[in-house]
Amino acid sequence: MAKALIAGGGIAGTITAIALHETGHEPVIHEAYDRTAEGVGAFLTLAVNGLDALAPLGLKGLVKDLGFDTPRIKMHLGSGRELADFALGGQLEDGTVSQTVLRSDLYVALRDEAVRRGIEVRYGKRLADAQETGGGVRATFEDGSSSEGDLLIGADGLRSRVREVIDPRAPSPRYVPLLNTGGLAEGLRLDDEPGVMHMTFGKRLFFSHVVHPDGGVWWFANVPRKQEPSQAELAAMTGDAWREDLIRQLAVDRTPAVGIVRATREIYRPWATYDFPSMPVWRTDRMVVIGDAAHATSPAAGQGAAMAIEDAVTLARCLRDVPSIPKALGAYEGLRRERVEAVVERGKRNGDAKAAGPVGRVIRDFFITRAFKNPPAEDPNAFMWRHRIDWEAPVS
Repeated sequence: MAKALIAGGGIAGTITAIALHETGHEPVIHEAYDRTAEGVGAFLTLAVNGLDALAPLGLKGLVKDLGFDTPRIKMHLGSGRELADFALGGQLEDGTVSQTVLRSDLYVALRDEAVRRGIEVRYGKRLADAQETGGGVRATFEDGSSSEGDLLIGADGLRSRVREVIDPRAPSPRYVPLLNTGGLAEGLRLDDEPGVMHMTFGKRLFFSHVVHPDGGVWWFANVPRKQEPSQAELAAMTGDAWREDLIRQLAVDRTPAVGIVRATREIYRPWATYDFPSMPVWRTDRMVVIGDAAHATSPAAGQGAAMAIEDAVTLARCLRDVPSIPKALGAYEGLRRERVEAVVERGKRNGDAKAAGPVGRVIRDFFITRAFKNPPAEDPNAFMWRHRIDWEAPVS
């Protein structure tokens, strides 16, 4: 049994802890913040490959109970023209389809389940440094405390400190020229079928909305921005000024977007989009990064949470079946690197279409229309959601 120190108590870190606990190891989560994430964050759509990976951990039903089925997408242009109506990631053998869920609800449910299973969570533990000690690793935190274990797992996100410790020359995240925002609108009554995601390539913004079974409307928008914004600039994009700026850019399209934004009590403060094309170094003998710390992908891939879940389950399998921790970490990288880099690249391609300029939008709309008229024999995104992990199969 190995004692695993996990830096980061978000979705990736918590599922990793649960998966390791299921395989007989002793995970300890170290969360940087001294409070929980209840009520914080936007929503996400969890693809079927991520849901399938949760099944052997006994978590698929828990997650399904949190959100709602999102089985289909309808694609539109800003003119109001519908381009296509197709399945969102297919379905599992039992009929399970993609699920849309509030990120905070998902976090709280997973955290509570981890605690119920006896997993220790330590709050206010922001990693400062870590050193390998020969037979293990020692982590030190900004509050002056320290912890020792057999390995350190960095599930600490885009600005990962574990990644910096592993490779001080690691590249910085790549800015994808899009801002993200969204919200939950109330009091509208759209004719849309609940659970069908409507995505619109607008003249200025990419806008997506889905009707919740209770009648509310969940939405997000991607706002092109060539220059990477500072944190101060992002923090200033709030209130009525931000709302009216979004409405101005959405008003040129023939969609319900303006009404949806007006009916939203609180619009999410925008955040910038980043990805990692490739991280040269994922691991040492006793340290490894997972999730966004290793391979952040643009939201345009729709795979961020699913990739973190796949990482967690794969890492747990490797530490279960490979007797040496250094070799187990090597096996994990071997099983994951090619796949996640392909997903990151696909997300970048999907996102580029959202950031087209005035001339580029005309060209984009022409080729998108033609592509949906004559779709390829094989969906280029299918490799993402068709992936399955065999929990029972031993890792050699």
